[in-house]
Order: sequence, then structure tokens, then C-alpha cells
Amino acid sequence: MKVLLAHNFYQHPGGEDQVVLAETELLRAAGHEVVTFYRGNSEIKGYSSLRVAILGARTVWARDSYADMRALLRRERPAVAHFHNIFPLISPSVYHACMSEGVPVVQTLHNYRLICPSATLFRDGHLCEDCPDSSSFTPAIAHGCYRGSRPATVAVASMISIHKAIGTWSRLIDSYIALSDFSRNKLLSSGLPPEKIDIKPNFLHTDPGAGNGPRDYALFMGRLVPEKGVANLLASWAKLPNPLPLRIAGDGPLRSEVQRAVGRSNGTIDWLGQVPHERALELLKGARFLVFPSEWYETFGMALLESLACETPVIAARIGPVPEIIIDGVTGIHFTPGNADDLASKVQWACSHPDFMARMGTAGRQEFLAKYTANHNYPMLMGIYERALARRRMRHTVSASTNSSHASVRPKMANL
Repeated sequence: MKVLLAHNFYQHPGGEDQVVLAETELLRAAGHEVVTFYRGNSEIKGYSSLRVAILGARTVWARDSYADMRALLRRERPAVAHFHNIFPLISPSVYHACMSEGVPVVQTLHNYRLICPSATLFRDGHLCEDCPDSSSFTPAIAHGCYRGSRPATVAVASMISIHKAIGTWSRLIDSYIALSDFSRNKLLSSGLPPEKIDIKPNFLHTDPGAGNGPRDYALFMGRLVPEKGVANLLASWAKLPNPLPLRIAGDGPLRSEVQRAVGRSNGTIDWLGQVPHERALELLKGARFLVFPSEWYETFGMALLESLACETPVIAARIGPVPEIIIDGVTGIHFTPGNADDLASKVQWACSHPDFMARMGTAGRQEFLAKYTANHNYPMLMGIYERALARRRMRHTVSASTNSSHASVRPKMANL
């Protein structure tokens, strides 16, 4: 099978980018031909002031992406087109290109963009579902939820609303991939057809193997942003009487806050900055546990999978799909999101029970092998592609039948 994979890469690499590359490797290793259609937000740096000014309009419909996609489809004739992130440079115009060329469309839902312009359901340090609750993007526009800008939020809200009105989301996409039951249920409020949404979790194409390091520190990996629970993590460590050393790998807007905490910690907190992926895996293999304090509805944190694979248990906030991935008391420990006291209590317990944590790590490794390997994920992906192909064939058959019926009626009408 020839598959087209399309993705708008982010300026700062993240989990979505990692998933795209893993699926590319997965398909090619299985003998499929993969054609790619990539754009990157780094392109925006070279835009003229005029192109930046019209960026909002191209979010709704990017003419160049439509033309380029249609030309690629005509040249390569893939069996299916699989999209990941299309925002902001690719745009929904590419779905219309696929419809014109008769190519089935699969879309992975990596975030909550269809019901939240900021894509996170998180605002001003707390969860926010004002827009889905009101069936309107007026709250997001009022708060300037996308990049703190009302005009930019209007552009994103317009993109979502216009394509909902013309049926892009419901008609032109043959199969959606949600990463968890939780995210599927949340996104159903956007009006997506339930029968089109399959659940396929993320996976690791390459098994990093179990760790055998000293397990003498705790680890946080991720962007230093409010929704990742960074402030709560730092507050909880300050409450511990004799804390295990905490290593923080990542960068972001809260860098200064982390650096101040490092300065006050008497050596118990170490900030490593952004680290390469291989180094991140090494850190996981040497950690006693990973702390995952997110305060937003993560769709499927890759750090959780890597921790399971590396035999590293997780102390995780009980929020969103996390309970589907980390089993409390079996592969990790849950705590109340945003509660520094509860997190500190769970960390203290974990530090006092290293043998129990080691058993959790072993159980996590077994969970990874049972659910999140490439061998387990591949047939799920193929099943989704086959269902997308079947839906497109059915649509073509119905369309042909309708056209035929109309053609047989017209001569009779002409004779009246």
C-alpha cells in the first residue's frame, strides 16, 4: 500500500512530531511505500510582513497547500492520505484536494483544536471548557486564548467554524484517530460522527529497553509551561524534608522560575535544559521514577510510554487519559492535579519504598510490551486505513448510484 503522511512540524519539536516519524518508520518497515507532505513553522520566520499579516486567512484555506497536495496526489496516487497536524500552514484545504482526487483521508487528533482554539482546554492556569460548554468560541475570543491575541484567536475560531459549517470535518474525513477513550469522548462535542472515530494509542517504534541505572533521582521531562504543572512540581519539592534529587529536562517560558528554584534548592534540583532524545532515554533509565504533574488533559504523553518501556514507574496527576495509561498502585502512583501537598506526600512515600517502586517499574515494562509496541500498533493502523478505504468506496458507490438515478429521471421530465 502507498500511504501519504502529512504533517505541519512545530517550531519546537514535540510528541506529535515524534509520532509522525515513528509511524513513517512503522509503515516502511512493513514494506509500504510512504510519500510525505511536510511543512514547518520555521518557515514563518522568513515570511514578509505582508505574509505574516495574511497568515490568519491561510489558516482557513492555504491555496498553495491545496495546489501542492493535489499535484502530489495526481503524481503519486496513494491509497490513503494520513494527516497529523495541519495548523497553520497546511490548512483544511488539503482535505478538499483529497476529495477532488478520490483519496481517502485519515486524521489523527493529537489535541483539542476542534473544540478549543488554543487546543489545550486550559486557560489562566486552570482547565477551561467554556467554549464546548457554550457551543461557541466567543469565550476564547474574549480571552484571546490563541497566543494571547484576539485577532489570532478569531482566525483560528473562524477556521474551525467555517469548515464545520461546510461539512469538512464530518464529510471529507473518512476516519479519525483518537489517542484515548477520554479524548474521543471530549472531541465528540465537536459534532464528529462517532462511528468515524477509532482509538489507537501512541507507540514506540523502537524499544529502548529496560533501565539498569542507579535509580537515585527523580525526573521531570517536558516543556516548561504552566499546563505541564511545573509550578506545582517545584512547590512540592520545597515541602519535602529530605528530597530525592530532582532533575528537570526541558525548556520553555517558565525557565526563569525553574532557575530560581534551582538556586533555592541547595543542590536538590538540577535543571538540564533541552536534551536530545537519546539523552532523555538515558535519564529515564537512571531515574527512580518520572514525575508527570500535568494539569491539562494531555491526549497521550510520550514520556509516559517511554517510562513504561524503560521500567521506570510514574507519579502522575490523575487527569484526562492518564488513568488509562498509568495504573494506580500497579505501574505508578496517582495524585490530585495541582495539589502540591498530595504530590509531596506521594513522592515521600515513593522515596521510602524503593522495592515497591521497582516492582511497579517491572509491571510497567510488561504493560508496554503488551500494548504499546510497533507490533501491537501496526494491525490497528492497518485496520483504520481499511475502514477509511471502505467508507470512501461506499461514498463513491452511493454517489454513482445517485447520479445514475438523476440521469434516468431527466429524459422523462424532458418529455412532459
